[in-house]
Amino acid sequence: MESIIIVLIILVVLVFIALFKTIQVIPQASAAIVERFGRYTRTLNAGLNIVVPFIDTIRNRIDLREQVVPFPPQPVITQDNLVVNIDTVIYYQVTDARAATYEVASYIQAIEQLTVTTLRNIIGGMDLERTLTSREEINAALRGVLDEATGKWGIRVNRVELKAIEPPTSIQDSMEKQMRADRDKRAAILQAEGVRQSEILTAEGQKQSAILRAEGEAKAAALRAEGEAQAIRVVFESIHAGDPDQKLLSYQYLQMLPKIAEGDANKLWIVPSEIGDALKGLGGAIGNFNPAGGGTIPKPSSPERQAPPID
Repeated sequence: MESIIIVLIILVVLVFIALFKTIQVIPQASAAIVERFGRYTRTLNAGLNIVVPFIDTIRNRIDLREQVVPFPPQPVITQDNLVVNIDTVIYYQVTDARAATYEVASYIQAIEQLTVTTLRNIIGGMDLERTLTSREEINAALRGVLDEATGKWGIRVNRVELKAIEPPTSIQDSMEKQMRADRDKRAAILQAEGVRQSEILTAEGQKQSAILRAEGEAKAAALRAEGEAQAIRVVFESIHAGDPDQKLLSYQYLQMLPKIAEGDANKLWIVPSEIGDALKGLGGAIGNFNPAGGGTIPKPSSPERQAPPID
């Protein structure tokens, strides 16, 4: 009886093991390679799959998502015989699980070695300056070679990126000195341009200020001349309307003489010839004036001159 129970237990365990091996659950974005007696049978896709237990075996489970693989720095010689270390990052994706399993032993190692050799071929045709400034060109060339070579392995290379390009230490020091000199040069040029622009703006401001000042002075002089002309016209019209005689004009003329002599700059002034006529007219007016209201004062007759004796 006990032996029967042990046999039943063994049978139940075998049934569970068979069921476990029969039912295979493949996660999403994954694939599994099934072999029967060592030969490829089929590829299991994501979901629930049934296999023959103890006959079918799972050879490999492959992740179909895009993978990122960084490679260590690789020394590469440029066209001008300088050694640079280049770090690369490969973005790839398995498109055919069967080819990735059977066409190459280790596709990661194969991609790494292919990347190194391709980099050496590409960088070997460039000098250091072009290498440092042509990352996009290097990426495109490297991706084209890798994509073509890995297609038969069931691999698609989506992107290739150069993480870093490190030249030798001596070259880095020289480049830093050159960059520092270029920055100093650009700073000096910008400063000179700023000073030049400032001087130009200052000169333009002074020019505009002088022009505006001259225009203001011209307008002020024009306004003053116009005002004086208007005043002269008014005075002339007033005098003409009052019909003054010669005596009044002579008296006004004499009143304006002190104003003509005013000012510190008037060191020398010329008496016009008409002052004699004005003095004569004023003198005649004063001589004919009688303070008592009796009319004019007769001019005193000059004494007759006696003839000198004749010796």
